[in-house]
Amino acid sequence: MSTVIEESGARGEEGRVPDDLLALADRVAGWARSGEEVEVYVARGHETEVRAYDGEVESLTSASSAGIGIRVVADHRLGFAWAGSLDESVLGEALDEARDNASFATPDEHVRLAVPDGVAAVPVDLWDERLAEVPTTEKVALALALEAQARGADPRIRQVNAADYGDASVEVALVSTTGIRASSRRTSGYLSVGVIAGDGEASQTGGGFSVGRGFDGLDPDRATEDAVTRAVRLLGATKGPSGRSTVVFDRRVASTLLSVVSSALSGEAVAKGRSFFAGRLGEQVGDPVLTLVDDPTDPRAYGAAAFDAEGLACRRNVLVDAGVLRGFLYDTVSGSRAGTASTGSAVRGGFAGTPGPGCRALTLAPGREGHDEAGVLAAVGEGLFVQSVTGVHSGVNPISGDFSVGAEGLMIRDGRLAEPVREITVASTLQRILQSLVAVGADLEWLPGIAAGQTLAVGDMQVSGV
Repeated sequence: MSTVIEESGARGEEGRVPDDLLALADRVAGWARSGEEVEVYVARGHETEVRAYDGEVESLTSASSAGIGIRVVADHRLGFAWAGSLDESVLGEALDEARDNASFATPDEHVRLAVPDGVAAVPVDLWDERLAEVPTTEKVALALALEAQARGADPRIRQVNAADYGDASVEVALVSTTGIRASSRRTSGYLSVGVIAGDGEASQTGGGFSVGRGFDGLDPDRATEDAVTRAVRLLGATKGPSGRSTVVFDRRVASTLLSVVSSALSGEAVAKGRSFFAGRLGEQVGDPVLTLVDDPTDPRAYGAAAFDAEGLACRRNVLVDAGVLRGFLYDTVSGSRAGTASTGSAVRGGFAGTPGPGCRALTLAPGREGHDEAGVLAAVGEGLFVQSVTGVHSGVNPISGDFSVGAEGLMIRDGRLAEPVREITVASTLQRILQSLVAVGADLEWLPGIAAGQTLAVGDMQVSGV
């Protein structure tokens, strides 16, 4: 067993609203000089990760972190600096460094900090008080139990690659001299397991997981069943047939597809000509069944939040309505470039990053029929069910819309899953996919990442196999 323990920065009192972080951010923002705008972002968090393998703990990591990110705007120049500590000695240094960086920046009339826009924040409870009370021994025991459960779940399971437990708690405060003052906190947890199933010389892999706000919401049975089912049902897979076909994407793959589409809905990407939606506002870009919404105020979403990364209230943004492109996502700067306001959609990767526009909780409105996966399969009748894809980063282009990925799954016959297939390629364009939706499932599943998962059927796609 290898164990890594990292401690840097102080962990907050259990369940405490980060008032002390707000006070610290207030104090640093108060050091602003005449003629400059200052934004102070402070955060602290704690993470635990456990990996079980072959009945033992392979690794255990428990790490706390804290830091500050400061943006300074002076004479339309933006400077940024950060420090991985909240020690008094580094606060002033980080501010001075941000000022210095601003002095070397190129002036830009659109560079500015967010100002309050009058939109009230929707309260969302994203904090599990009990997470901090669960001893590490229980987290280790859960990972070990998950690994043992997966190993014994089916006689065809030959190996468990790994069983992982993870959790995180994060507290954030943001204060600016332009009137922004916001704070938030959230917890999250996950279980994941990967298995290898075998039958004779054939073998297949499968992965499953469970996510929640804390320890008690995690379901090892769900993670195990998901992994085992995905591996076992592909045993004996052969190359699938070639031709044009209706393709049903399972919820995970649909989430990946929506994540790619989300990048094309960024106002910054549109302004830079890096979106296949550029110049199409108000046009019919999809089938009338397509309604695409980013709603971080839904507490079920993995990326839910009351405030965005600039301290503005998050809000529900309808991006595509009945197939018509209605809008893009903006932070303050990209909104200024487009001649519009922020949509409360700034995101950032923590205190070491700067904000930019992006999705947090993208979903498709369910189709009229309200089908789950089985209902979508029955409605389709004949086609291909895709349960995993490869080559997304190289084969999908959100600028041109080109779409070509490797896939594996099962054929659909008489509205049910039939023989497994592998080594196939599914191709089209994102534009054509959105125009060719056959069904949107009502089986919404909140997954880690920026987009929910729903069973999605797309007509007339090119499938290349044998």
